[in-house]
Amino acid sequence: MREEQKRATRARLMEAARTAFTDRGYAAVTVDDIANAVGCSRATFYLHFPSKVEILRAVSADDALSAVEFYDGLDLALAGGTREHFRQWLAGAIGWFDEHRDLLTAWDEATALEPDFTVTVRDGLDALPEAMPRYLASWPPEQHVQARLRIELLVAQLERFFARWALQGTIEVSAETAVDVLTEIWHPALTAP
Repeated sequence: MREEQKRATRARLMEAARTAFTDRGYAAVTVDDIANAVGCSRATFYLHFPSKVEILRAVSADDALSAVEFYDGLDLALAGGTREHFRQWLAGAIGWFDEHRDLLTAWDEATALEPDFTVTVRDGLDALPEAMPRYLASWPPEQHVQARLRIELLVAQLERFFARWALQGTIEVSAETAVDVLTEIWHPALTAP
């Protein structure tokens, strides 16, 4: 019974944190805000999570795993697919960002504010090319660093594009136009020599 109660409290803390981070970003949310939303004490929060950044990691774990799985699809699109396969993957990428948009602002803020979270983001970026063994194998071994960097730059551009297009509204184009332009830029850039 006690373990079940602990799991329930942890789940409620994570849901309250997700809601707070979604509504207010990372910087504006405090541990007290999360604990108060659940009706527990700060001490109870710390029984479950050692810090605010740790609860963000826990809340983001499924999102990070789905990103790695999503990049497996990019591996297939680049390894044997055509330009149209890549274009379809990009359209799906915009859909993936839209599905996970609720925490994007919080992730950006935590990356800027928390050195520990920067390490988490770095590890996540490192995992993406690892999810793409066919793509890496298409490059000569001495160019694997450059191939990995191309994937990281693609991720960075997609993140910034989506933030400015869907979250901030500072880029005003249709999704179809964006996918066409991104395909034109990135398909040749990702093709192995």
